Amino acid sequence: MVRIRRRGIRVRWRGVRVRRRGVAAVTAVVLAFGGAGGVRYLLTDGLVRHTVTADPVDDQPRLGPPPGPLTTSWTKTVTLRRAAVAGHDTVAHEVADGQVVTAAGGGLSVRDARTGARRWEYRRSGWNLLGWTATGGRLVAFFQRDGRPDEHEFLGFDALSGGLLWRSRDGRPATVARSTLHWPSGSDIVLTASADRRELIGRSAANGVQRWKLRLPEECRLYEDAPEPSGSSPDLAALALDCVGRSHLLAVEPATGVFLWDRVLGSDDAPGVTVNGRSVLVADGEALRVYDRDGDQTAVWNDPDACGAGMCPSALSGDLLVVVRSADPDDTARMTAIDLRKGRVAWDREAPAYAALTEAGGRLYALRPRLADGLLPAGVDIVTPATGAAVTAPVPFAVDPDLVGVRPWMAAAGGLLYVSVPEAAPRPSGAARLIALRGGPSGRGPAELDGVPAASWPDACALLKPADLVTARLRVRPGSPVRARIAGVRLPRPVACQYDLPDDLTPKPPPTTPPPGVAGVMRPAPDGATVSVRWVAPTPSAAADLLTSLESTQAQARRRTDLGADDAYELGPSAGTIALRVQRYIVVVDASRPPGAAAHLARSAAQNLHTLP
Repeated sequence: MVRIRRRGIRVRWRGVRVRRRGVAAVTAVVLAFGGAGGVRYLLTDGLVRHTVTADPVDDQPRLGPPPGPLTTSWTKTVTLRRAAVAGHDTVAHEVADGQVVTAAGGGLSVRDARTGARRWEYRRSGWNLLGWTATGGRLVAFFQRDGRPDEHEFLGFDALSGGLLWRSRDGRPATVARSTLHWPSGSDIVLTASADRRELIGRSAANGVQRWKLRLPEECRLYEDAPEPSGSSPDLAALALDCVGRSHLLAVEPATGVFLWDRVLGSDDAPGVTVNGRSVLVADGEALRVYDRDGDQTAVWNDPDACGAGMCPSALSGDLLVVVRSADPDDTARMTAIDLRKGRVAWDREAPAYAALTEAGGRLYALRPRLADGLLPAGVDIVTPATGAAVTAPVPFAVDPDLVGVRPWMAAAGGLLYVSVPEAAPRPSGAARLIALRGGPSGRGPAELDGVPAASWPDACALLKPADLVTARLRVRPGSPVRARIAGVRLPRPVACQYDLPDDLTPKPPPTTPPPGVAGVMRPAPDGATVSVRWVAPTPSAAADLLTSLESTQAQARRRTDLGADDAYELGPSAGTIALRVQRYIVVVDASRPPGAAAHLARSAAQNLHTLP
């Protein structure tokens, strides 16, 4: 392991420690590990932290975990920092060659995909990472100095060791996706743009040398940045063009720069573009379209809101392109498989509003932000591409699809499933949590309940006794039960119970919109209280981790230690919502009136939960 720092440079190399002022020693080390003859490592103003490694890493087969329970293998949280350039405060990941690449405003960090152990990193104070791409075993990053948009630089790295291969201040990335900071590349070529953005240039990822140049159509230029203006694969790169009138979609071959086709889109908005193999999915503000490598439109949905505020999740399995269309995380979606070889729909079915989708080993993995309405954990559907049939399993974390800053992401390799989800903490910017999941042990119950027998779930309407309701000044009568189903498993007892206030307790307020539920699940009634069993975990430690995950999705959370629970949090701006854990049970109490009702009910529910096995 080599560590390089400016201002009294320290170089560590297999136990040998050298301390010198200057650049020559650093240059020698970078040349030894980077393998780029003639490259000078010129350190500019600001602290540079660059570590490289000589430790080998094995590639991973393109396989995910089998159907069944899932458990955490390792996890890492990356804090978002407020970027000096608006719209670039995000975190993105990529899995390749046995490594997980994390790109954020501060720089690059690469970890062993199996263990999460750090392999190498590059960070540079006073500079922001504004774009990155990976191809052919190399990573290329684009940095800009804070407050100086005219001072920027490309840096090329060996993806396995982190050795610096080349650097250049010529040009810009072709177009950067604001949601991921990613720009297109393929076949060991990175796509860049001229200063006026009217020329597309292919540069070698190995040494930065220009390989080809393509002049764009008249009155067109590359978008500088947009939510998702481009996509690429080894065989095809598709880029949105900002043209007079309507936007265009340009397709080229990355290796040679050969022009493939140009299509006029339906509006002048920056479209969302995704490339899967040789197919292109584009949402242009008027419709959602699928093009093949020859530019033929093989499918179209004339719906301007087909993908909602983001881009539709999609994945390629053989000749099947699977697309999930959903405008709102609270709605159901349509999942459609397009047979690209035959140019027709293979199947179409209703599906949850999946937040992310990936393919590995002939299986599709789809992230559902809610396992089911009224329950806490997120879930993963393992889908058979040929038929659309799915098997559901919970995951040991919560997801709030309304959090901004990080787009949910998935990838699968080496029998592991990698998921990145947003967190609200730490304040004010939040974080991205990366979780590596593997197959977990089977329990006595169904996989949909993480192996917990359905009979182990308590009756939510039995968690409060008549005396508990009197204490909280609620009606002493049975509450209204709410039941839940997860895929083919129906829980035999109510998972929630709703109670009303007496009519004469307080003046009845005018009708209002019910407040949102915790982490995007069940909405409590505006009057009265709701007590809900959000999850029964296999073990107390698993329940504790899940409750901690819920707390991390909340912009406001305060720990309570006076309720007799093992863990408890007040969630939201008031004291009306309390989430608590007793042993392996997680319960949420919602009661905004009368004052203190939520704490009374939570204390009673905790006491009654302690009597359960």
